[in-house]
Amino acid sequence: MKLIPAGTRKNKNRPLRPFGGANRMRDFTNTGRIVVKVGSSTLTHESGLLNIRRVEQLVKVLADIKNSGRQVVLVSSGAQAVGVGKLGLHKKPGDMPGKQAVAAVGQCELMYIYDKLFAEYHHVTAQILLTRDVVDDAARKQNAQNTLCRLLDMGALPIVNENDSVSTEEIEFGDNDTLSAMVAALAGADLLVILSDIDGLYDDNPRTNPNANLLHEVARITPEIEACAAGAGSARGTGGMVTKIHAAQIAVQNGIGMVIMNGASPKKLYDLFEGRDVGTYFPASRK
Repeated sequence: MKLIPAGTRKNKNRPLRPFGGANRMRDFTNTGRIVVKVGSSTLTHESGLLNIRRVEQLVKVLADIKNSGRQVVLVSSGAQAVGVGKLGLHKKPGDMPGKQAVAAVGQCELMYIYDKLFAEYHHVTAQILLTRDVVDDAARKQNAQNTLCRLLDMGALPIVNENDSVSTEEIEFGDNDTLSAMVAALAGADLLVILSDIDGLYDDNPRTNPNANLLHEVARITPEIEACAAGAGSARGTGGMVTKIHAAQIAVQNGIGMVIMNGASPKKLYDLFEGRDVGTYFPASRK
């Protein structure tokens, strides 16, 4: 699918760095517009219930990053996981209506929590729920892009998720990693940050091989890199490293750099934007 590359929308009020300003140097100190994706495994405990301390830390850090002059979009998974916990279920339902029902309950709870926490730092949130047909249809995609960019111009912090309660396929986007890359392209972002339950991309599975090495930068996504990403996600999420590599392919092809980093400590985002070596960086393609 062809998405709109960074740099196609003019905005005289854009803070810090112009559209399409990503470079191959690992320096994000002047990055202006960022998309941060957080997954279910980062947001919840093993019980499926919300990890309140981590969510509070994430909101505080993102609010502070926004205060620094950056524009922030949050792509948040977790609706189904939070819905399962709120309804007191032992596990996610196996049938489609059940999944849609827990997503409807969980999305309401998730946005209530985000809105309440961001409001404590005087930031206004906005909810955007997308389905695959929106980004597949040119007119609807343009409408979604217009809304997203106008919200950012108004100073709001958009929070995006797949609209699981009406999705007719089990996983319409494949996962929210893919969704986040599409959102980054729609927003004309300078950088996509995917917060995971792992430090980044390794040359082997670090859960089974203690000698696996973290790859700090991936200049080009090769078949060997894709082989390194083989594996499944956690029980509370739908993605894995493979889906993150797919997201990286979408991002870099649209002129957007991407970083995979561990979301267990949201304060690590400060390190990232202060130029420290965090996670795995995929530089944007130069055209």
